[in-house]
Amino acid sequence: MKIILNLVLSTVAVFVTAKILPGVKLDSFTTALVVAVVLGTANAVLRPILIILTLPINILTLGLFTFVIIGGMVELVSWLVPGFQVASFGWALVFALVLWIINAFLSAFK
Repeated sequence: MKIILNLVLSTVAVFVTAKILPGVKLDSFTTALVVAVVLGTANAVLRPILIILTLPINILTLGLFTFVIIGGMVELVSWLVPGFQVASFGWALVFALVLWIINAFLSAFK
């Protein structure tokens, strides 16, 4: 039950974030669901591997390179999911930041 609740909250967060930001286009709520699933999977599988592989540069930048990894994940998802488009890497970073804020707000209601 908790997984379904997290999935619904993530889907709503993706949908709201895409509607707020002009550099992000989303076709439908169903596309937001697919984006939430793919982004969650990519963050669970690829992100830890990428953070370990880029550990030296992450240490040199005091962890700021993690934002680049997160932006790359959003770009990857926009490339994989039809109906989800991000205008540039900058918009991918902004999308990730706003998505994190909205997810934090919605998680308070769990």
